[in-house]
Amino acid sequence: MTSSVPPTSEVPSRAAARRAPAHRKPRRPSPALARTGFGVTTAALTSVVLLAPQAGADPGAARPSVEDVQRKVDSLYREAGTATQKYNAAKERTDEQRAQANGLIDALASSTEDLNRSREELARYAAAQYRDASGGFAGTATMLLADDPQSFFDQKYVLDRLAADQHTKVREFRDQQAATARKRTEAQESLNQLTAAQQDLRTSKTEVRGKLTQARELLTRLTAEEKARLAELERRKEAEARKKAEEEAARQKKKAEAEQAAAAEAAKKESATADSATGTDTSTGTNVGAGAGADASGGTGASGGTGTASGSYTAKAEKAIAFARAQMGKPYVWGATGPGSYDCSGLTQAAWKAAGIDLPRTTWDQVEAGTRVSIDDAVPGDLVFFYDDISHVGLYIGNGEMIHAPKPGASVRVESIYYMPLYGVVRPA
Repeated sequence: MTSSVPPTSEVPSRAAARRAPAHRKPRRPSPALARTGFGVTTAALTSVVLLAPQAGADPGAARPSVEDVQRKVDSLYREAGTATQKYNAAKERTDEQRAQANGLIDALASSTEDLNRSREELARYAAAQYRDASGGFAGTATMLLADDPQSFFDQKYVLDRLAADQHTKVREFRDQQAATARKRTEAQESLNQLTAAQQDLRTSKTEVRGKLTQARELLTRLTAEEKARLAELERRKEAEARKKAEEEAARQKKKAEAEQAAAAEAAKKESATADSATGTDTSTGTNVGAGAGADASGGTGASGGTGTASGSYTAKAEKAIAFARAQMGKPYVWGATGPGSYDCSGLTQAAWKAAGIDLPRTTWDQVEAGTRVSIDDAVPGDLVFFYDDISHVGLYIGNGEMIHAPKPGASVRVESIYYMPLYGVVRPA
């Protein structure tokens, strides 16, 4: 009997039957499920990416405090001020070098013209000499054939003089050649120095702009609340500096009053001693007048020894201060010397120029353009310098205050000299 059981290879296993019944198609993943799975995966990855830096980041270092921003911006402004002085020095050097180069080029052109004229004159001499040598007789033959031998000697004397003049012209021509070559070398060296100065100018300009850009970017990132906080910190700093200026003004006033009182007392004692020695009455008009004269003299000494020179300085200082006051409200612009805007040294230079005193352009040169005095002896008109690198200057107006062009974004204004670290005081005239 033939078995109806199919061959083993044709009998599907139970597991295979369970996995894929013959009458059903394989089930495909649901699109919705696929989308859901993708969304879950994406969300999970996003969470990991977002949370990963936060887990390891320092919240305090992620965003600088307003105080940190203030310190950084102040530092950048100071560095920009230093770079501005470098720019001012480079510009001054460039202007001077350009003027020198132009002068040397003009001198070279004039010398070249003289050389060309001498060359043309020598060419005429050479042509005349060639004609004489090729078309005339020998000297002895000319003398023998001459009707008047004396005229021959006279003519020869003239020719010898002309030859001597020719030698002189040749020597002068060679001297002019050498001088022209020297001037050409000097002009080239001056042009090379001008190129170097212009490069320094470009470098300083780039440095200033870079510092100011960094400061602007820091300020731009602040929120409105942080900007308000920064403004409050600035007001506190100004108030503290103003308080120090008021204290200094009170101290100076007290000192001046004490000195005047001491001078008056000394004059009174001197008058009494003189009256006692002469036996005259202290109530007489003569002695009262003498006492007044001594008091006035003592008062002058107490105010700082204002003689003729100091009186002249005071008058000039008043002119400089009046000019500076007239510029108040005009913007600070680095590298500017007026009349519409100023940097710090540009303002002090222009102010003292209005008083008839020429100051150098940079703070580094202005600090050397006068007599150093202590802050206790400062008088209106003195130059007040700041920071260890002497990168800022203002015009002292008394009572611990100055007029200065502060920094980018600010205008010429009155401010306490204690707003910045003080370097020193210079009396420019």
